[in-house]
Amino acid sequence: MDTINVMLIDDHRVVRQGLRDFLELQDEIEIVGEASSGEEGVQLARELLPDVVLMDLVMPGIDGVETTRRLKAVSPSTRVIVLTSFADDEKVFPAIKAGAISYLLKDISPEELAHAIRAAQRNEAVLHPEVATKLMQEFSSPRPNEAPVDQLTPREMDVLRLVARGMSNKEIAEALIISEKTTKTHLSNILSKLHLADRTQVAIYALRKRLVPMDDQ
Repeated sequence: MDTINVMLIDDHRVVRQGLRDFLELQDEIEIVGEASSGEEGVQLARELLPDVVLMDLVMPGIDGVETTRRLKAVSPSTRVIVLTSFADDEKVFPAIKAGAISYLLKDISPEELAHAIRAAQRNEAVLHPEVATKLMQEFSSPRPNEAPVDQLTPREMDVLRLVARGMSNKEIAEALIISEKTTKTHLSNILSKLHLADRTQVAIYALRKRLVPMDDQ
């Protein structure tokens, strides 16, 4: 079982300690660093290149959105999980656009948080239900200047729809009777052709283009 290196960025020491106390009990999760501000977090990420970062949004200095943007610039492979207090925070959409893969509330259960970290390591998004609903409402209408969907092959369209339904690469491979490697190749092609950054943006794109029914989410 591969170790998942996790870094914490939160200006509240008590919050960081609570996260550390639980996550250090997980066999495959290792806390490799902590930061109390965005600036410190970006510098630490540059040095540690963590697999996953748990990111607070409201911090002194640069906020979690800008921290996410800068962190992804210095460590593109790091997955950022936003962990905040409010589902209706105005920073929800900017955080996701900045590169956050998941958006969760701090009242999440420890087990659900561990699940989200493991999912992030697999490059899979986990969203709080209220946030998922807001995303669907915000992004369900088609918008101009997006890459046209007709660039995709029929098989890439199949993969896109299944990604938008929240299926993992393994589940998609089983559903389409292809290998996980082939699934990853199709997903990479989708991201490249549509100029998208991750699975979350693929799902948003599919909703905007009405390629999947809203009740499939």
